[in-house]
Amino acid sequence: MINLTDSAVNAVKTAISSGAQPASGLRIMVETGGCAGFKYMMGLAEEAKPDDTVIERGGVKVFVDNASHEHLNGTTIDFVVALEGSGFTFDNPNAKSSCSCGKSFS
Repeated sequence: MINLTDSAVNAVKTAISSGAQPASGLRIMVETGGCAGFKYMMGLAEEAKPDDTVIERGGVKVFVDNASHEHLNGTTIDFVVALEGSGFTFDNPNAKSSCSCGKSFS
């Protein structure tokens, strides 16, 4: 299961409502790369793909492909506003380590 904080839900809803392209949810993936081995990828998506798991949190649909699901199970996604910049953060219990930017893990 993937969790989104209220702040993350609000950020996604804002992005969907102000986006140039129609979107019905947020796609989250894990790909090989980054400085720690795997990296998080996310973006707005119009619809689910056939192999996606669809999770709804706070009125936001989250699309996760089957290959990424095992890496993301139990992850909490937050949206943080800070002096250094705003963005999504991932609290992933499956990560053995992560890089300093928080965007990749192993």
